[in-house]
Amino acid sequence: MTDAIDPSENNPSENKITEFDIREIMRLLPHRYPFVMVDRVVEFRAHDFIRAIKNVSINEPYFQGHFPGYPVMPGVLLLEAMAQTMALLAFKSFELSDVTRAHNEVVYYVGVDNARFRKPVVPGDQVVFEANMGRSKRGIWKSYVEAKVNGELVCSADLMAAHRKAE
Repeated sequence: MTDAIDPSENNPSENKITEFDIREIMRLLPHRYPFVMVDRVVEFRAHDFIRAIKNVSINEPYFQGHFPGYPVMPGVLLLEAMAQTMALLAFKSFELSDVTRAHNEVVYYVGVDNARFRKPVVPGDQVVFEANMGRSKRGIWKSYVEAKVNGELVCSADLMAAHRKAE
């Protein structure tokens, strides 16, 4: 079983805490509307931890069909937002965005283990994503990521990503 994220265990004096807005998110991620799933990073410690937010609005295009009369954020998009949070931690920590573009490389979301959905996410919710750097082996990163609404866990998963040449 994976342990819950506890950023308080880290020594903040060894790692500068920063935050960044949608402009920096757009610089780092290759995603564009309507697929950017992270609105802001409110806490970032390089090579360690990230906390990001998504403000869920009824104007999201997927609510037109998921589900009419009872809009619920699709679980796969919640996982995508969690993967983007993990990618932001890696991209910002290693400044990969410029390197990947220059060398025609991408970071692929390659796996998910132990995903659990505990409560639906609905319009008006603010989802807070938390991820730790996790470990890397043979070019594949694995991180534990949580999504919370009002401090309550709504989703958690172990996510994997790989840095590869674009084909």
